[in-house]
Amino acid sequence: MGHLEHKNNIKAKKLLSVYVITLSDTRTGSSDESGDYIKERLLSVSHKVSGYKILKDDKDLLENLIVEICKEGAKPAVDAVIINGGTGVSFKDITYETLRDLYDKELYGFGELFRSLSYNEIGPSAIMSRASAGIYNDKIIFSIPGSLSAVKLAIDRIILSEIGHLHYEISKHLP
Repeated sequence: MGHLEHKNNIKAKKLLSVYVITLSDTRTGSSDESGDYIKERLLSVSHKVSGYKILKDDKDLLENLIVEICKEGAKPAVDAVIINGGTGVSFKDITYETLRDLYDKELYGFGELFRSLSYNEIGPSAIMSRASAGIYNDKIIFSIPGSLSAVKLAIDRIILSEIGHLHYEISKHLP
């Protein structure tokens, strides 16, 4: 079966439950445009937002939250997690290192594609993005920069078109 047949497979069109995390030392619920955009776009295509949290840029806080929401039997159950923020090159940007140590499988192509598309918009500065995606405990995790333009690029050009297909592929072995 080719990639188009996979994407059109009814099982790949399942509506997913997605947890949204904003990693920031400065954003609040009223100033998190990127988190709001992610939630709005998920809902606009009928996915469910199962949770939302703003966390400080802290490795332990992020790791503990990911482990908690992705554990078997977690309530509410999640299929995927989208994290925005903390993907840059400054010392406080810890998202990539935290997730790299958790991923069961890293999806290298996501970061490569994001940086390629980003290059078309912002030029060579795209190399400073450490966007990534991977699988942890049978959940899809996307990590994207926190700027609104980067969030729009990732959500609209990559994530929404592939999240169902990814979920289908990693769920084939599940009961």
